[in-house]
Amino acid sequence: ALMARNEEKSNSILNKWVAMKAGHASAVTRSKRPFIASECSNLADAEAWRLDVIRDISRKVAAIQNAGLGEHRLRELNDEINKLFREKKHWERRILEL
Repeated sequence: ALMARNEEKSNSILNKWVAMKAGHASAVTRSKRPFIASECSNLADAEAWRLDVIRDISRKVAAIQNAGLGEHRLRELNDEINKLFREKKHWERRILEL
């Protein structure tokens, strides 16, 4: 019975953490990122989308460091990263406007 109690406690803590994260992330519903940054009219949402872009950049930079990639995939990832940097710049400009 002791084991079940610890499991219940960990589930309780996990549930609290998930609820806290959900409350924090509710500002930006996990929908698709707006294609044009100027469509976003809320500062908190714009900042969250900017962080989302940065997260995507980090993920692709980590992928590009994989030595086993072929040259074609490497160039493709590099182009995607450059595109994300441009998008990040658009979000930063929008945040300053708001």
